[in-house]
Amino acid sequence: MQISKKCSIAIHCLIFISEYGRQKKVTSELLSLSTGCNPVTIRSLLSSLKKAGIIAIPSGTGGATIELPLKDISLYQICQAVEPDAIRKLVGIHSSPSPFCPVGRNIGHVLEKTYQTLQNDLTDSLKGISLQNIVDNYHEAATQTE
Repeated sequence: MQISKKCSIAIHCLIFISEYGRQKKVTSELLSLSTGCNPVTIRSLLSSLKKAGIIAIPSGTGGATIELPLKDISLYQICQAVEPDAIRKLVGIHSSPSPFCPVGRNIGHVLEKTYQTLQNDLTDSLKGISLQNIVDNYHEAATQTE
């Protein structure tokens, strides 16, 4: 299991915007160079983050900025913005168990209850991690590699 690459790329972009957005105009082309992703992919992610109210992008000129205090943006909000079904995708139930087998007939209900607990726990964990926590981790890592 893994968190979606879209979420990781979005976090990369948000850290970059947080670090450099006040000094220079952060565009999809600039973020593309930093992330190694296609500018079209970056624009799609930025659009999702903008719709969620996490960032602002002025029309025409570009230049993304973060709209909320970093401590008020959760990892859950970021993931939901760029891939709303990411948590559901992490824990899925196989779709064709045998209806003739006692286990096959009941496995969906059994796993659904168990997996709902996992999804709730994961959601709570993601809500407990702020973009500020992530930026702080970035600063710590950056000082160790200098």
